[in-house]
Amino acid sequence: MELWVFWAAVALLVAGVVATLWRAVWRARAETRVAADFDLAVYRDQLTEIERDIARGTIPADEGMRLRTEIQRRLLDADRNAQKAAPAAEARAGWGLAVLIAVAMGAGVYGYWRLGAPGYPDLPLEARFAMAEEARANRPSQADAEAQIPPGLPRSDIDPSFLDLMDKLRQAVQDRPDDLRGFELLARNEAAMGNLAAAKDAQAAMLRIKGDAATAEDHAAHAELMIMAAGGFVSPEAEQALVRALALDPADGTARYYTGIMFAQIGRFDRTFILWRRLLEESPPDAPWVQSIRAQLPQVAERAGVRYTLPAAASVPGPTAGDIAAAAEMSAEDRQAMIEGMVDQLGARLATDGGPAEDWARLITSLAQIGRTEQAREIYAEAQTRFAGRTVELSGLREAAVMAGVAE
Repeated sequence: MELWVFWAAVALLVAGVVATLWRAVWRARAETRVAADFDLAVYRDQLTEIERDIARGTIPADEGMRLRTEIQRRLLDADRNAQKAAPAAEARAGWGLAVLIAVAMGAGVYGYWRLGAPGYPDLPLEARFAMAEEARANRPSQADAEAQIPPGLPRSDIDPSFLDLMDKLRQAVQDRPDDLRGFELLARNEAAMGNLAAAKDAQAAMLRIKGDAATAEDHAAHAELMIMAAGGFVSPEAEQALVRALALDPADGTARYYTGIMFAQIGRFDRTFILWRRLLEESPPDAPWVQSIRAQLPQVAERAGVRYTLPAAASVPGPTAGDIAAAAEMSAEDRQAMIEGMVDQLGARLATDGGPAEDWARLITSLAQIGRTEQAREIYAEAQTRFAGRTVELSGLREAAVMAGVAE
């Protein structure tokens, strides 16, 4: 809507409101005059009737004179009161109308200033969608986005011998550009060291080597590394990686989560809400994206214009208060047996149903703590196979294995 059209509409609206208020006040004044005229007419009719009754002899003359005097007094009082009240009533009505108009206009201006957008053009839904698509088409590239991220400080807690091994690994993959295992190790360790751009490049080399054998998890991990390297921004290249992941597995949680972030960044909160709501409903409570979605989904729903109540958080399975109390009363042997039983249950569940990388890391740590180091090493090897290509998960598993003493 053009600006002059908007203000013309505002002027017409104000004029209509003022006219309505004036009409109401004018009607009230007219009703007041009608009421006064009615009282005067009644008294005059009473005087006429009294004169008739006296002429017919219905009432005595002295009684008629007394009634005539009383009615005349009332008539004069009514006429006098009407003359006095009319100017005061009109003055009060005028002031009241002026105050009412001023308050209404002030409230309208204040409300528009606080809730509206003065000077902002009209934005119908079609125009907003077009703006979102334009923002999507004109996003910075991955290289431009990474260039805007200030370089991070090098980690000082890394063993120099490990840094030497990393230099050798980088040189090895340069000499053997088709070494899939080498690039897997490079991507995992670069990510663990915080070298996200290098980890992203190593993951891209993995995808090149795997070709059509690359999984949805491989592409989702590549997209995640690109997004992390760009400071959380979803570039066109990262979006393409997400599209490839979802084409291979529409249920991939990582790809669905970051696709929702991409739509939010271009202003399509309606699509983010649809994606994240379904993902939240379908995900286990310990999925890595659940807490982030729960923290952001109410605001996303508000921006999308949707009334939404966040469901209660599901609890992650764990020992109850009764289990803890019972364990405190056990002997050392019984408590050890109970712990080993719980660890075995976790291992059996992961072997049968699988689970997130956090559960595998917890199993590795638990096995090492109860002295079953060789089994922890076997579980770590199995977990590496299950999460192959998923750099972030693999880095967490490696950290747990190093802490458990089953990896270097």
